[in-house]
Amino acid sequence: MDDSEFIEWVAGNQRQLLRSAYLLTGELHRAEDLVQEALVKVALRWSRLRTGNPVAYARTIIVHDNISWWRRHRRELTRGTAGEAPQVSSDPEAALVVRRALDRLTPRQRAVVVCRHFDDLSERETAQILGVTVGTVKSTNSAALARLRDGAPELLDLIGRTR
Repeated sequence: MDDSEFIEWVAGNQRQLLRSAYLLTGELHRAEDLVQEALVKVALRWSRLRTGNPVAYARTIIVHDNISWWRRHRRELTRGTAGEAPQVSSDPEAALVVRRALDRLTPRQRAVVVCRHFDDLSERETAQILGVTVGTVKSTNSAALARLRDGAPELLDLIGRTR
């Protein structure tokens, strides 16, 4: 393995992957763990991935590992109350509005919204990462946006649109 090439790739992409993982989880520590696991898996396959799209592979791992974690812990999550996660935005009020809005979504809806609107991926790229069809991405995105419009109108205030 060419260590310097991998290290350069990590330096250029780790922050973006962490941002995506944080938006998926709403928890900084879990996001860091997801990114670390993804980077380890990318490193193990670097010789095959370096000429392809290692960022897409890492995102896929992050999303799948997050869904697996959520499935294992969903009973605990419905019983307990979530603590406040540390803020990672320069505008704490905006970060809190976005976090609360994303918390209203199902894990799949949240993954689609993060991939499509925060990571600016195409429907096709999102479908590949999530392992679903493009039609599923479209319908899930539509349902998620409708849920956000109805249940999180403060997002409209945040972007300057009226309710």
